[in-house]
Amino acid sequence: MKVDIGANRKARIDMLPLIDIVFLLLVFFIYAMLSMAVHHALPVALPLSSTAPLDKQVTHSVTVDPNGAIFVDEAPVALDRLAEVLRDRAGESKDPGVLLFADNRITYQTLYNVIDQIKMAGIYRLSLECERQP
Repeated sequence: MKVDIGANRKARIDMLPLIDIVFLLLVFFIYAMLSMAVHHALPVALPLSSTAPLDKQVTHSVTVDPNGAIFVDEAPVALDRLAEVLRDRAGESKDPGVLLFADNRITYQTLYNVIDQIKMAGIYRLSLECERQP
């Protein structure tokens, strides 16, 4: 049996499935980039700086909120236990580091109390985080 498809019909490439695949890949990569967070800190109003670099080779984040409450990787910690918690979390790491997210409204003394506790934990790689000025 011979089927005549006609001389006037041309081959057609349907672009809709290709466009769907491209948008699906785009969404996948956008969500993959959003899940690659560098730190696990709580949102605070950081001080501004135009030259501060970001140290991405750190292990933990310490956050000090406006009320002076301290968090290590989103878990609340008392100031007097901060060194112990950081020492335990650093474990066998050769050169542990800390990202310090301190609200710009805390006192200078509170900031230095936290830095002293971090040093008492044996961590000397400390990165003070800030917002980039436009």
